[in-house]
Amino acid sequence: MTSPEPSVQILRTRDPDFPQRWARLRARGSDEDETDVREGAARILADVRAGGDEALLAHTRRLDGWQPRTAADLVAGPRELAAAWRSLPAAARKALRVAADRIEAFHRRETDAVVRPYRDALGARLGQVSRPLARVGLYVPGGTARYPSSVLMTAVPARVAGVAEVVAASPADRRTGQVDAWTLAACHVAGVSRLFRMGGAQAVAALAYGTETVPAVDKICGPGNAWVAAAKRLVFGHVDIDMHAGPSEVLVLADGGASPREAAADLLAQAEHDVRAVSVLVATDEAVARATLAEVMRQLVGLPREAIARRSIEDRGAIVLARGLAEAVRLADDFAPEHLVLLAKGAAGLVPRLARAGAVFVGSRTPEAIGDYVAGPSHVLPTAGTARFASPLSVATFRRRMSVVEMSPRSLAALAPVVEALAAAEGLEAHARAVRVRLEEDAAPAAGRRAPRRKRSRKGRTHGARL
Repeated sequence: MTSPEPSVQILRTRDPDFPQRWARLRARGSDEDETDVREGAARILADVRAGGDEALLAHTRRLDGWQPRTAADLVAGPRELAAAWRSLPAAARKALRVAADRIEAFHRRETDAVVRPYRDALGARLGQVSRPLARVGLYVPGGTARYPSSVLMTAVPARVAGVAEVVAASPADRRTGQVDAWTLAACHVAGVSRLFRMGGAQAVAALAYGTETVPAVDKICGPGNAWVAAAKRLVFGHVDIDMHAGPSEVLVLADGGASPREAAADLLAQAEHDVRAVSVLVATDEAVARATLAEVMRQLVGLPREAIARRSIEDRGAIVLARGLAEAVRLADDFAPEHLVLLAKGAAGLVPRLARAGAVFVGSRTPEAIGDYVAGPSHVLPTAGTARFASPLSVATFRRRMSVVEMSPRSLAALAPVVEALAAAEGLEAHARAVRVRLEEDAAPAAGRRAPRRKRSRKGRTHGARL
């Protein structure tokens, strides 16, 4: 017995109601009321912040569904991570190593956007330096699923950035209380120091605020469900987060020569993630669009996650029929998708016309799945249209910039009138005085100034202080 053809909404740009329907599609359900999730996550955060390990264990037992006896049961340390690595067959270890090496090779090519120190015309020395964060926490979806790729795509860039300690959190299987060996092995190869068997909002709380067992981090990164996303939003400001992540999404741009089979495969590769995943086909040829829909129906049958993918396609999928390639490109850029697949002639030539996507997959030999696992750039990408202003996770995600300013007497004197004028305009007299007192000291007779303290070396020589 064959499954019924999924019902997918079809939008035509020539239709009078297209602007309204396109606006709703672009919203991706962002107008949905998530008050209950947000309020529930806030209660969990408050509990764990106040109750530490005891509250973390209570929520883990209630929500993750397994029964850790003590907080020590939550911890997988270096020995357990290494044992998981050794337990995998050689082919699995090779896959993790090749992926990790490619991710590292790509991210080592990143350069810091800093200002190298320089001295300006007035004699002021200015610059900007970049420093790694001290400790970061990575959230890895788990339970009955396994996402070792998410470990690699977050931990490897953090290690390249120079982060001193990388820890991870992932919910354990509710039947066994264990985290999948692939995930643990990925932690080992990516340089994660410890993994905590905890999930949901309680894991975010423990990472943000710290408990007796879980160390507080400076930043939390990685994808998760609606509860994880809500919790990350709520702790932002106390710690940093990578982004406000939503369900996975893909937009496939197909011209008249595109393969319906390839387009359907890329759509389903996103749809199988989650019932809330968004899969959109923007096509310039209606025959290709209809053939792609037929291929989606055919390829759905027998998928291990068929029910999830089918519901995603029916509830969140769409076909958009554009009047030519130029319009299709404009629509793709307007949608600002997490993943943008270009199945069109001269696909590489379209990239300069695009500015808003998390990642672009160019040509028919570049399936989006290659980016999920092994291409090199991190697969943690902005979703829900935030590619309009947000960027993929990278080495820069785990570093912060710090400005360095050193004025000379001449440059301070030259800029003092500007400071005094602006401080007066803002009514901040102490700001002006902070400059003025230094000018007065510089103008005082040399004899009236205190000589700098000098220290005597063990050999009897004196040394002035060195800046």
